[in-house]
Amino acid sequence: MGKSGGFATERVMKRIVIACGGTGGHLTPGIALSQSLYEQGDESWLFISKKVVDSRLSRKYSMLQFVPMPGAALVRTPIGVLRFLREFWLSFLKAYSFCRKKEINAIVVFGGFTSLGPAMAARWLGIPVFTHEANRAVGKAVRFVGRHSKRLYLPEGMHVEGISSEIVRNIGYPLRQDFRRIPRERARKHLGYSNSERLLVVLGGSQGASALNQWLKDNLETISEEGISTYCITGLNKESPGVLSLGNSHGNQVTCKFVSFCDEMNYVLSAADLVVSRAGAGSIAEIICCRVPSILVPYPYAAENHQQKNASYLESKGAGLVCMQEKIDSELINEVREMMFNEELRAMIRRNLFAIDSGDVGSKIAHDIKEYLAVESSRETKRVRLLKVFA
Repeated sequence: MGKSGGFATERVMKRIVIACGGTGGHLTPGIALSQSLYEQGDESWLFISKKVVDSRLSRKYSMLQFVPMPGAALVRTPIGVLRFLREFWLSFLKAYSFCRKKEINAIVVFGGFTSLGPAMAARWLGIPVFTHEANRAVGKAVRFVGRHSKRLYLPEGMHVEGISSEIVRNIGYPLRQDFRRIPRERARKHLGYSNSERLLVVLGGSQGASALNQWLKDNLETISEEGISTYCITGLNKESPGVLSLGNSHGNQVTCKFVSFCDEMNYVLSAADLVVSRAGAGSIAEIICCRVPSILVPYPYAAENHQQKNASYLESKGAGLVCMQEKIDSELINEVREMMFNEELRAMIRRNLFAIDSGDVGSKIAHDIKEYLAVESSRETKRVRLLKVFA
């Protein structure tokens, strides 16, 4: 039993919906928040899309509650707009019914097409909405929903024009509790690499990156000649998986692995000496957590150019390098060589990654949401008691 505003209050379990999904960058922070709420004794449901990436990842977390929802990205064609509107309406109706039945206390949205219907249903029901934007450029859905949110969680130093700074919290990207940095030797053994090898990891996010896959294939002989082993996550249906063992002129053997999907990214990043990656917010948060030096290649067609902004911020902190996609054929191989064989540079980058690590963001968001709900509940209690006094 505690005190709040002079009135006795007791701990009440909160019931919270988390609207996420559609991409790994939306779903994984939702899972992280749900894990934190579960640990703190609260109940949550994750509204996810019906895409394969969502169903595959959700199967790992049997203790959490997932609810597949209608939804479609907005495609600016007559058929695309009609499909978006139909799926939005179905999502709104399902979220509205679910929230009424479960007596939901709050909805947290992580952007993307899975967010809009639940957010509008919450507003209709008078349920407070909390919004998280992972990238350093605010998407259209988050910009729209954020104006009507009780909190808008943004990366460090960001604000949004037209939204009060009172509701903004600069808090970072939640990582799942099972995503932890692994000792290098243990991570290498798990992946099948020796501790003495130099290891380059190439990845393009949950969807893969054809340009990075092609760059690695084009430069595999050169990289192998340098004595560098590789591990490439190609993305589902992008390339055929396989393992190559290549010799070089020095008589050394290097290992080159191509895998289509990996749900043990903490092992992969912890094993790496260097990562070449797209610059999604989730990938960068994982890179920071594992303290691995990286060369980021922003996807040039990302909405609001958010990947370039994400990458430039990391570079500005001395925590990574940026190579634009149009320069990967002419510059990336030299940058890989420079960083891979410069121990002092990589040590400096690791120190800077440590300095910008936000810690347990999921728990911070969970506490902030519940603190807001507790304050509002206390205010409502006071209003009711005052009405009784003057009735």
